[in-house]
Amino acid sequence: MGKAAERAAGLQSRPGRPIWQVRETIMTVRDTITEKLTAAFAPATLEVIDESHHHQGHGGWREGGETHFRVKMVSAAFAGKSRVDRHRAVNQVLDAELKGRVHALALETRAPGE
Repeated sequence: MGKAAERAAGLQSRPGRPIWQVRETIMTVRDTITEKLTAAFAPATLEVIDESHHHQGHGGWREGGETHFRVKMVSAAFAGKSRVDRHRAVNQVLDAELKGRVHALALETRAPGE
């Protein structure tokens, strides 16, 4: 790979570091939500849906999207917990995102078998 191609791919070499270690990964908000929820709840199923395009022109919407999400998650961590307690737990894990870019978060949380 030539230097121009490396730069275009975000693979600029740095002294002492192989190119495969240099690439900077930019995570989307969706990726961040998925990663945090997976780590916190070990879900059996998890679906994070960016619904921002449905809210264009409404409050909280920004160019580029990633402002309105729907999360569908099944986790054993929710067993015996009320819907309010489940939502509080998710909101706590995603506190930084909710204080930042995410304007709205719709939650569908269930325990296995529900």
